This record gives sequence, structure tokens and C-alpha cells, in this order.
Amino acid sequence: MIANAENSFKACKKEKDGLDIFKKDLGTFVRFYEFMSQIVDYDDKNLEKLSLYAGNLRPMLRESIIDEDEIDLQGVVLSHYRLSKIRQQSLKVQENISEYKLEPGDAPGTAKPKDRKEEWISQIIDRLNELFVTDHLTDKDLVNYAYTIRDKVRENDMVMTQIANNSPEQAMLGDFPRAIDDAILGSHEAHQEQMMQLLSDPAKAAGFARVVFEMLQNGTAR
Repeated sequence: MIANAENSFKACKKEKDGLDIFKKDLGTFVRFYEFMSQIVDYDDKNLEKLSLYAGNLRPMLRESIIDEDEIDLQGVVLSHYRLSKIRQQSLKVQENISEYKLEPGDAPGTAKPKDRKEEWISQIIDRLNELFVTDHLTDKDLVNYAYTIRDKVRENDMVMTQIANNSPEQAMLGDFPRAIDDAILGSHEAHQEQMMQLLSDPAKAAGFARVVFEMLQNGTAR
């Protein structure tokens, strides 16, 4: 039953990816045609009809959310907000180029489904950004800390057994909350111990730097 469910899920995921790509390609065609038709007279009624049809069809291609609970925001008051610089980029055109040209749109309709692992990591980062004040934390800081706590919890065989044999709701009522607290404290003590050893012994610091260098050189992943 589990194997059949997994196969069914994979088939549905593949079909949904195909539908998502179709919707993106539809939008690409509409935007590209609307822009180019202002420059080039295609003199093609069928192409114009297709553009109008696609433009009206695309807004209708949306996922329906069943039994969505309405959220009452009448009592919500904005108490404060925070602005953070995400990225800064120079848009100055290079002066040493003889001619300024736009890159042609040569590949419309070539969308690909998102990598599942990258999409999952992106969702994790978004959730962590909601939890932490991230003024001095990078996305890597957030993810690496979550990985550290995860690995510490994995050392608890009882908790891992509960996670493997219960629903998330049931497992959260077991030893998992205490394991999280222990992991947070334990990871701090472990990092503190390593930091003190490295700062007090130049030879250890040099050896550790070599390990990190080789990990970067070989592209070691988690």
C-alpha cells in the first residue's frame, strides 16, 4: 500500500509539474506576443485570436483550495515593522561597449519544474526567517543551525523510533520537545568547547582550517 501510494504521488507530482509548466509557458507567450506585436505587424488573425484566448485562459488556471478557513483580521493591529536590505546591485550600463543592445528572447516556453530539494530548502529558509530576527544572520546561518539541531536529535534513538512509528502530531507529544531542548543546549556546549580548543591551540586551529579547506575544495555536502 505504501509503495502504491508513493507511485501514485509521483505520478500526480509529474502531472502537476506539467500543468505548472503549461501555465508558465502560456504566460510567457502572452507577454512576448503583446510586446512584439507592438513592433512587428504579424498580420495573422489566428495568432491574435490565440493570444486573446491564452490571455483570458491563464487567470482561470489556478489551484482550488478546499475548505479554506477564513481568517478574521479585524482585531489585528500593526505594532511595528522591520526593513532589511536583501541585495544591492549596480545597474549602470557599461560605458566601454560600442553599441547598447537588448538580449533577444530566444527561449520562451522552456520552463522546467523546480528541483524538489531546492524548493524544500527555500520553504525552510522562509519559515526560519519568520522565526528569527535575521539582521545579522544569513540564510546559511539559519539552515546550518537547523541541520545541527537535527543531527543532535538524531542521536536520540527513542525519539527517532517515535518519529518513525507515529504521526507528527503524536510524535510531538512524546520525547521530541525535550530532545529539542537538549539538542539546543548540547550544540551550544559542543560549539563552545570546540571554539575554546581552537582559540587556545594554534596547531589545532591550523588543522581545523585544513579540514574546512578540503571540504570546500571537494564540495562536501551535507
